[in-house]
Amino acid sequence: MTIAVVMCVLLMVILLLGQAGISMHRAAKAADLAALAAADTARGLASGVPCDVARAVAQENGAVLDHCDLVTPEQTTVDVRTSIALFGPLEPLGPAVGVSRAGPPPGES
Repeated sequence: MTIAVVMCVLLMVILLLGQAGISMHRAAKAADLAALAAADTARGLASGVPCDVARAVAQENGAVLDHCDLVTPEQTTVDVRTSIALFGPLEPLGPAVGVSRAGPPPGES
């Protein structure tokens, strides 16, 4: 009986860690996509305001845009930070966070 309880507890811990890992990957993916979309907008390849576009892309990917900044002096590179809230027993750990930077290839502006 004790072994069954220990195995159940270990299984729950593994599942919770897996859920946290999945949330981290989702936040990172949302940050990458938001930064790429904002950088394209900053370079004039797409219409809109870069950080507004980043916010919309983050939301479409289930994340919240926490920070968006155009990097000076060119203003064509974008830094983005996104987060996804963790629930249940993982909530005290805080949100899963994704950070990304996107801009033109080296030598282009």
